This record gives sequence, C-alpha cells and structure tokens, in this order.
Amino acid sequence: MRDLATDPCWQVQDLGLPLPDSPDAVSVAMPLWEHVLGYEENDPAVTSHFRCGYPRFFLHPTVRRLLDTATAELSQEAETALVFPSEASARRCLQYTGQGRLEPWWGDLTACVLPVTLLERARRHWRLGGEVVSSRRAESILSGSQADEAAGEKARQTVAQRLSALSGQEAADVHLFPSGMAAFSAAHRIVTRLRPGAKTIQWEFPYVDALKVQQENGSGVVFVANPNDLTEVTAAIRAGDLAAVFCEIASNPQLRTADLAGLSALLRPEGIPLVVDDTVSSVHNVDVFPHADLVTTSLTKWFSGGGDVMAGSLIVSRHSPLRETLRHEAMLEPTDLLWCEDAVVLERNSRDFPERMAKINETTEAIRDFLRAHPAIVKVWHPRDETPHLYEALRRPGGGHGGLLSFLPDHPARNASRLYDAWKVNKGPSLGTNFTLACPYLLLAHYPELPWCESLGMDRHLLRLSVGLEDPGELIRRLENALRQL
Repeated sequence: MRDLATDPCWQVQDLGLPLPDSPDAVSVAMPLWEHVLGYEENDPAVTSHFRCGYPRFFLHPTVRRLLDTATAELSQEAETALVFPSEASARRCLQYTGQGRLEPWWGDLTACVLPVTLLERARRHWRLGGEVVSSRRAESILSGSQADEAAGEKARQTVAQRLSALSGQEAADVHLFPSGMAAFSAAHRIVTRLRPGAKTIQWEFPYVDALKVQQENGSGVVFVANPNDLTEVTAAIRAGDLAAVFCEIASNPQLRTADLAGLSALLRPEGIPLVVDDTVSSVHNVDVFPHADLVTTSLTKWFSGGGDVMAGSLIVSRHSPLRETLRHEAMLEPTDLLWCEDAVVLERNSRDFPERMAKINETTEAIRDFLRAHPAIVKVWHPRDETPHLYEALRRPGGGHGGLLSFLPDHPARNASRLYDAWKVNKGPSLGTNFTLACPYLLLAHYPELPWCESLGMDRHLLRLSVGLEDPGELIRRLENALRQL
C-alpha cells in the first residue's frame, strides 16, 4: 500500500489513483491544474483514468456494478434503478424526480426505478441527499458475504458515545448518517417540518451543496454574504417567514467565523433554530453547542482521518430551548443507515482523533506563519486572521485553529497553476485526511458559478490546503520548493 505521507500522488502519472490507496477511498488524485479543469468539463481524457472519486459525486465501480445488477433485475425497457439504504431515502428520490416506482431489494435496500431520462436528476438527489450506498455495502451484497451486524451496532454505539464525550452532549442525542450531507439534509428536513412554508437563511459563504439543498428543497433560502449584516435575519423574523439559520464554523474556503452568540440571541426568543456545521474546525477545537440548536458534522473528514469511509452526525444541543421538540423530530429520521462495516472502520479510525487533531493544528499554524511571511503570497485565509475574536469565543480549552487554510499567490492567473503543478503533495477533492491534500477549491466546488463567487470577492485561483500528519518541516520544504517555480 502506498504511503501518501512520504510518497504523495502529485505527478501526471498519478492521475485517477485513489486517495488513500484503498478500495474504499473517498478522494482521487488530480495532480495537475489541467486535470481539475478536465474533470469539471467531464473530459474523458481525464475522467477515464479515475479509479474512484468522492462517493456522492462519483459512482464507485463496485457501486456501479450494484446499480447495474438492480437495473437488470428490476427495470423494464428504457428504465434504470438507483438504490438507497432505506425506503424513506428512496421515496425522497421519487418525490424529487416526480416519476418512477419503489422496489424493495436486498434486505433493507430499496430501489427507485425510473425512466432513463430522469437518471441525471435522480443522481443529483443522491448527491444532495447524501443517503448513498457505500462501496463496502455494495461489495458485501455482490459477493454474498455475511456482514457482522452485531459488530456494526457496537461500533455505532461506541462512535455515538465518543462524540458525546467530545461534545459534552448526551449520547441519545447523537444521530449517525451515511454521510455529512445526509446529516445536513436531515437537519434541513427537521427545521422545515417545524415551520412549513418558511424560508431558511444561509449565513456566510457555504459548502456548495449546503446551499443547494436549501435552494432545491423546502420553501427556499436567503443567502447572506455579509456576516456583519443582521438586517436579513431581523426582517425574516419580523415577517414570520424564517424556519432556521444555517452556518459553518469556520466557513469554507475563507475560514471566517459567524457571530453565533449574536445570531442565537436574535433567534432563540423567537423559537427559531440555529443549525451549525462544525466540520471544518471540528468538535475538538470549537464548542458551538451553547449557541446552536442542531449541529451537523461530516465524520468523513477529521474525525475519521483515514479517507476511506463516509459518515455524518447530527447532534441535538442540550442547551437548546427547542431540545425536546428537536429530539422528537430527529427520532423521525432513519438512524441506522450507516452500514455496519463502515461503522466498524469509522470507530477504528477515530480512536486517536484528539491526538491527530492536536498535531494537525500545530502543523497548520507553522504553515500559516510560513505563507504569511513569503513574498510570493498575497493573501492567507486562516481562523487566526479572519474574524479571530469570534473564533476565540468558541475555541475550546486546549483546542486549536484547525487544519484548513487557503491562500493566493501573487499574479494568481499565472502562478496558481504553476505552484499547484509543482507542489509535491497529494492533490484532489475533500479535506480532513491524515495525509496533506491540496486543491484549487473554487474550481472543484463552484466551477459552474465562478462569476458568482468572484462577485463575492473570491478569486477562482485560490488554493486550499488540508494539512495532514506529515512532518511540518517537510511540508514547508515541499511548499517552498513549489514556490521557487514561480
């Protein structure tokens, strides 16, 4: 197995390799700038090399075989099948596409059988809803192997207890999902059920699919780009047209921190939930629970670190005045969709999460200091520099500033691609892995809407770095060598 810490996937011959070197990897190597553009343009010269990809966006070869099997068994002419981990998940796909039928298949799985012409729309629901069938589950079904449900249930309970201890919340209020987006989508369903017809607010620049879930489900969303502007929230409260406010700590990719105390003070007297995603900063570093009512996390990222399992969590805050209502609503969501074998891997990966996160915090600080002092770098985004007083108000004792930072070289239109191509680190989508991972984030996440991003003051050439467990001196040397190519 390739050691990505000492032998990163950074050269042209590494295109399409799984990151990490695992059959269940959740990222894929895109070593050159042109590979990122080719992926976004769906160029076969690039995508034909892919052996895997982020599972909500890319069908793993084993999952594709599973779907082909379901289609062969369940579909009629000009039909296809998409398989989900529960009937409720498949029914949501049916509602999203507006046409098709449900077919029970392979134990708890349910297939949504629909016209081939609707497959692209159904795949979009798979991506946004996050209730995916994992590669491990697909392999288990296709191979006919017997999964150890008892071990899986024990692992799920252990993970819930671990998150309870880290967050200071009750284990009964921790709900696990097959991905972070599945947890986020569940939170969105909960708050919109409580206030049907009311809109949500997305506070600050979000992860791409967080905004799209709100745009395409419920009654719409108001995007607030200026985190210092409370007028939209105040107006929505006065109009009685607000179901919840969503935000991320810290925001991605600008690493800004929302004023959770100020938002909570506005929302709680009106009984309006504040939903916070702490994936980027992690529960080890920040405590958002005194202000948040619901907290979502992609456990795929820092908590796992391995980059070889998808999972998410939704936690009801014990500080929330809406706690009992939210508890009841959370129990209406399916809570057993995290496949048993994935749960076992997640539990094993997360045993040393606090120690890993502490080391990554320190290394990221060193890289941030190096970049800020380098003459070829014109901007660095990091929680210590972006709204630091708001981040410090949330930082836990002993917590750090996280493992993510973004930066921009001078003459970015010319130099960003040069730096990226010459940089001896793993390059591809996702974050929070034990190995360092870089990408031109806006190109990967927001390619169809780059003009909109730039209207909000962001540069399409921004580079994002997710720091791993490598030696900090070695990472800085690799970055310095790449900068010499400018």
